Amino acid sequence: MARYNGPVCKLCRREGEKLFLKGERCFTPKCAMEKRAYPPGEHGRFSRRRSRESDYSRQLRGKQKAKRIYGVLERQFRRYFREAQKRPGLTGLNLLKILESRLDNVVYRLGFADSRNQARQLVNHGHFMVNDRRNDVPSTLIKPGDVVAVKENSKQTTFFKLLRQAEEVRTPPTWVESNLSNLSGRVIRLPERAEIDGNLNEQLIVEYYSR
Repeated sequence: MARYNGPVCKLCRREGEKLFLKGERCFTPKCAMEKRAYPPGEHGRFSRRRSRESDYSRQLRGKQKAKRIYGVLERQFRRYFREAQKRPGLTGLNLLKILESRLDNVVYRLGFADSRNQARQLVNHGHFMVNDRRNDVPSTLIKPGDVVAVKENSKQTTFFKLLRQAEEVRTPPTWVESNLSNLSGRVIRLPERAEIDGNLNEQLIVEYYSR
């Protein structure tokens, strides 16, 4: 299973905005965007954006931003787009719903991880069960009604013990139901567009793949 293993702060700097790929660190002065808010590379500090970006450039950046936020590489992202085209409704919205229904994203939305990257690692290590069956595939698509829970053995680990004792709990979106006391949650329904990150422009992604 392919994944990006490079420095994630570099991705935020390339997009020119915080993508919150490191969880809580992104809200502190240690965030790279606070110190180096210019594109990476030898000439990044001195680069100047063009006065008018081309349509292709805007479409590419829109696609790349979505890929990086959800931690998906090109082949899988293109496959999701083809699946979104087959579903009834708007292709762009269907694509975002598919991305949101990935197991690693659901774990993140339930508040069991600080970032999608951390959620993916926890899933890879086999800490979660879906409908009472162990699942270590982050790309598994979760359907409404599915229950995601931490394995009983994993609940005894330091990470999940501290999670239960956390004073500040991130409020989950309304399309999922989280129970921090027993470290489980349920997907009630698929998210509406207003419940998905507003800085994503799905129309640019549709235009990119429709060229």
